[in-house]
Amino acid sequence: MGNEACDLDSTVSALALAYFLAQSSPAPRAAFVPVLNIPRADFALRTETTFLLRDRGVPAASLIFRDEIDLGGLHHAGLLSLTLVDHHVLPGADAALEEAVVEVLDHRPLERERGPPCRVTVEPVGSCATLVTERIAQGPPGLLDRTTAALLHGTILLDCINLSPAAGKVTPRDVACVALLEERFPELPPRDSVFGALQAAKFDVSGLTTEQMLRKDLKVISGDELVLAISGVYVDLETFLLRPGLLQDLDAFCQARGYAGLVAMTVSFNERHEPTRKLAVYSRCETLRGTLCRALEEATTPSLHLQPLPSPWPCVGAFAQGNALASRKKVLPILRAALGGAGAAGGPEEEVVPPPTPMNSLVEECPLAQAVPPLCPQDVLERVSRIATGQPPGSPK
Repeated sequence: MGNEACDLDSTVSALALAYFLAQSSPAPRAAFVPVLNIPRADFALRTETTFLLRDRGVPAASLIFRDEIDLGGLHHAGLLSLTLVDHHVLPGADAALEEAVVEVLDHRPLERERGPPCRVTVEPVGSCATLVTERIAQGPPGLLDRTTAALLHGTILLDCINLSPAAGKVTPRDVACVALLEERFPELPPRDSVFGALQAAKFDVSGLTTEQMLRKDLKVISGDELVLAISGVYVDLETFLLRPGLLQDLDAFCQARGYAGLVAMTVSFNERHEPTRKLAVYSRCETLRGTLCRALEEATTPSLHLQPLPSPWPCVGAFAQGNALASRKKVLPILRAALGGAGAAGGPEEEVVPPPTPMNSLVEECPLAQAVPPLCPQDVLERVSRIATGQPPGSPK
């Protein structure tokens, strides 16, 4: 199971690792179920993920989402062994599942130790899919099929910005895994075309409302009294701030969820795949807004090199971020510390499960918007039987 952001890396890592384990595990009665850690209705927001899976012939109907499987019930029945990919700490709502965790693969810094018998692989690579590729390559020969290779190949390229050193994410191990996949499957499309198509799909928010744009890549940090949302937004900041009704949308978004404020981190890329980052800090509370802005401007680990930009409203601070290598992962600790100083103890980072996606032009008449009844353990075993019999992730039932 991947993390609750359920981005392309989390999704493909879960699919590929589950398929590999189903092929290589000596346990004949085990069913390896890749779980996408969002409600099915929110899948349409993951535009790069829906694009790649559709392009590679993986039907959405074959996927299992978090609202379709009772992990708590499986655990209570003694039937659950949980492998975490692209994260290693479960959110508070899933604390009861911690004792079911048997393995972790992640590329984030380790926040907590896990003792035996849990197998832990935490390495500073650009993509968790790199760790999954390495794991598959170390397994029995012949288990890596073309569909799985294409999914891993595209994911690593997108996560590592087409292996561009200027973006500050790629490592030699990411490069080695892409080369390995291309060597074994020379028919894979050229890197530039794969990255360009995925990047375009990821940044295609033309059919989304402001509320959906904010939920598309959302993380939340909390303290005793304050909750702050941090959204990755895939349009230029000036374009975002000029959206019709934006201030009312920000008000409604935060009020409906109890957020004291919101930080929008926009990112775009030039033709050399170099990122441009900008920030918007919104809060109706002047004290909180000022605290957050000062913390970001005065940060030294890392320094963001912020330059103020014009804002249409006094309750929104806008900045150009000179340090384009400082991603949200590096900004979150700054905001967490500031939140503690604003009157609440700095709490953990939570990747939230958004509410169902409103119908709009992107998902209208789409089967992904239809409710799916929760799966009981018997349903799960039946649904993934094709994996146990050796069919690749994209095979039809």
